Amino acid sequence: MFRSPSFLRLWTGVTASGIATWALPFILGLAVLERSITPVGLGVVLAARTVGFLAAVPVAGVLADRHPRRRVVRWAGTVAAAATPLIALGMGRSLLLMAAAAAVVGAGQGACRPAYQALTAEVVAEDRRQQANAALTLSVRVTTLVAPGLTALLAVLVDTPALLVATAALWSVSALIPPAGVDRAPVTAGGRTRLASEFLDGIREARRHPWFLAGLGALTAVIATGYSATGVVLPLVSRDRYGTEAVLAGALTAYTAGALVGAVLVVRGHPRAQGWAALAGLACYGFAPLSLLLPVPAAVVVAAYALAGAGIELFNVPWFTAIQREVDPRALARVSSLDFLLSYGLAPVGLALIAPAIDAFGPGPVLVACAATCFAAPALAAVVPSSRGFAATRSTPR
Repeated sequence: MFRSPSFLRLWTGVTASGIATWALPFILGLAVLERSITPVGLGVVLAARTVGFLAAVPVAGVLADRHPRRRVVRWAGTVAAAATPLIALGMGRSLLLMAAAAAVVGAGQGACRPAYQALTAEVVAEDRRQQANAALTLSVRVTTLVAPGLTALLAVLVDTPALLVATAALWSVSALIPPAGVDRAPVTAGGRTRLASEFLDGIREARRHPWFLAGLGALTAVIATGYSATGVVLPLVSRDRYGTEAVLAGALTAYTAGALVGAVLVVRGHPRAQGWAALAGLACYGFAPLSLLLPVPAAVVVAAYALAGAGIELFNVPWFTAIQREVDPRALARVSSLDFLLSYGLAPVGLALIAPAIDAFGPGPVLVACAATCFAAPALAAVVPSSRGFAATRSTPR
């Protein structure tokens, strides 16, 4: 894939935006340790970024189907690059400025996601998209594996405002380097309906693909329950059951390492029932909350997280590839925005509800419910006939 200059530019842009997205909360966490901002301030800034992301995703989906996808990526990256230094400027001075700037950065992040997804389908030939999507997800996982240590090392040399400005440079790379997509007929003035109406057209396109609705429901359920529960309970189990934070660090590292393995495996293997195989991979996330429920050795917890990481990529890569293949190219960005809006958008809701549920019922029942959901939701999605191959059946023609 990297022999293609167009894909190399696409990969570089996606990687730059991924690093910038990941780095912001980590750098702000370092600022908390330096007492430049308070933990409450950190929560406010990250919440503002999430609000900006959720507000921008549906709008960006419409715009990326109206206009050239590279243009939307360019504007999204430019907006995020311009707003990031304002977060550094407000650090220790104005929490309101930091929050407002973070919301704009989140909007840029949210705008680039569906546009990049649609641009990939334009830049990469259909028979190479699974490899391309695997290469893109590998860059994200490698970043999350090596970037914490690299950022901590850089923090010894420069202060956190300088690190934030460096992420603005990454957003600039994301804005400027992506290749042009295919030439599409421009939308005429008479066809420029309201944003809400056009987004509803995207929902109607999504409804034409039962496998998409079923898979998105399963993915949303797994992220809102399993991901949220383990995010809250894993630190507690690591401290209270095993008496060390090493289990927390080991489990998170194993998750990323497992995801790397999963991304490689999905390129090598091409099961006949690819949709079922992907849903089986998604169900593997249930082993993470299950391992936290049972009094097992720490190595079992680490292994469960490695399996969950591998499974999530065994799902992600065929999922993205199927969306790019099956969805009408004219509505691809809107359908992708619906995917990101629900799957990622409901994750904060899950996090907000898990902690009160644990206080009310205890961690045991909550983990049981979350593990059961992680196993059951993909199984129910697999019942939908077109889920077998993540493709249209004769009864659901395109």
